Amino acid sequence: MTLDEILQDIHTLEEDLTTYERKYGVLSETFYESYVNGEEPADDAWVLDWTRWASTYKVWLRRREQYRAAMETLRSRSLSLSEIIEKSTRYESLPIPV
Repeated sequence: MTLDEILQDIHTLEEDLTTYERKYGVLSETFYESYVNGEEPADDAWVLDWTRWASTYKVWLRRREQYRAAMETLRSRSLSLSEIIEKSTRYESLPIPV
């Protein structure tokens, strides 16, 4: 994966999460905490949404961790943030071992 691919995934997932947050009126973090603690939807019509919402949030968390690890890796290669941004804005691939 590249840094750009990770970042694009994060943004796409955040768009999906925002849709659920607007629909149900709570932030994904709040929802996910209750969901993993076993809270079930009050309405059967919500079951599929809740499953997808939880899955999306879980992938988002993983991608955020991959992003943090990628930045750590790039910086360990003595790249400054300015150098990383410069490469990104020129659409240079920044491969990251994941």
